Amino acid sequence: MYFRSVFGKINWDALGIGASLACAIHCALLPILFTSLPLFGVNIIHNIWFEAGMIALSVGIGTYSLWHGYRKHHHSLQPLILFYIGSAFLVTKQVFISYEPWLLVPAVLLIVIAHVRNYRSCRIHDHAHAEDCDH
Repeated sequence: MYFRSVFGKINWDALGIGASLACAIHCALLPILFTSLPLFGVNIIHNIWFEAGMIALSVGIGTYSLWHGYRKHHHSLQPLILFYIGSAFLVTKQVFISYEPWLLVPAVLLIVIAHVRNYRSCRIHDHAHAEDCDH
């Protein structure tokens, strides 16, 4: 599949393969990097500011992704509600650290379920129009 642009033809399959390879290399090297950081005096594991930043980043990205699906495709609030409940568990685990494993599991499950439901709803409804559509 090709797309013509000002730079010539773009082979999207090759671009996808390249991105997948870059992702695989990233995933293989990141654990090595994270485990070697304490040798250099950097400790990001259980660092409250790092974890708060990561939670804020994930909530921002997740909100954008799910809001797009809601507005442009399926008009169902269910994925957003599941996502925010999961996000609330993530924030709660930062407050009640001794219950972290018990709060992390439902947080991750709810967030993953929200994204899966959003994905499936977007594919089923494609561009389901309602009165509040702006397109």
